[in-house]
Amino acid sequence: MDNWRGKWALITGASAGIGVAFAKELAFGGTNLVLTARRKDRLEELARSLAANYKINTQVIAADLADSNAPEKIFAFTKEKGIEIDLLINNAGFGQYGEFPSVEKQRLLAMVQVNCSAVVHLTRLYLPEMIARRRGYVLILASTASFQAVPYISTYAATKAFDLLFAEGRRTRRRDETLWHPSERSLPRLDGVRIPRRFRPGKIHSKRRDRRKSRAHRAESSGRRQKLCDFRPRKLSRRPRRTSRPPPLRNENCRRHVQAGKEIENHFQPAR
Repeated sequence: MDNWRGKWALITGASAGIGVAFAKELAFGGTNLVLTARRKDRLEELARSLAANYKINTQVIAADLADSNAPEKIFAFTKEKGIEIDLLINNAGFGQYGEFPSVEKQRLLAMVQVNCSAVVHLTRLYLPEMIARRRGYVLILASTASFQAVPYISTYAATKAFDLLFAEGRRTRRRDETLWHPSERSLPRLDGVRIPRRFRPGKIHSKRRDRRKSRAHRAESSGRRQKLCDFRPRKLSRRPRRTSRPPPLRNENCRRHVQAGKEIENHFQPAR
């Protein structure tokens, strides 16, 4: 984190969870911070603590990324303060557990707005300036849920799959547009801006998780967890293990071996 000493980083969703962890690690390395989230009181408390403990500059702006105008508001705030953002951390995001038809429609749309649209919007706002300065870094948080469809959190998993592919797409550009820094040959710099590998956290303890620990919620979700546990792919029969290596095929019996292989393959096909 010392590489960012004296520079400015913008962290979304900085009031709790991974956002707070990022803020503390960067502050420890001497990075100045712009913290944004919905809860201004928590942001101000965190900013005062980090400024006092690590002697850094901090700025706070309360914004709800479920509002489509929030990224423009954050960008205008940093421009007004004369702050050049060298590190953008798209951390804000949330999910909703439950059967899809039972989840509130506005909740699902807000999830797509925060997890996807705001990420694209903020990246588009700050990336051109990073390219012009020929320095900068963008980090996008995905999730372990981004690698597969997940029952009861299908919308959340889909939004994180979007973040994963968006980050990988920004990192992978045509070779003739890729610039390399001589001291960092292992890190590609795209138009002078490093696009990191996506960050994929697993299960995270957060304030939202604390609020869901009530007895009523556990009773309500017990049946859903049982359904989720019952969701298993059908187990396929295993092929018998070979005790010895088969003899090499010869021209005269190639057809016989190929036919036998097809019969074995058809035998172990799952029933439809």
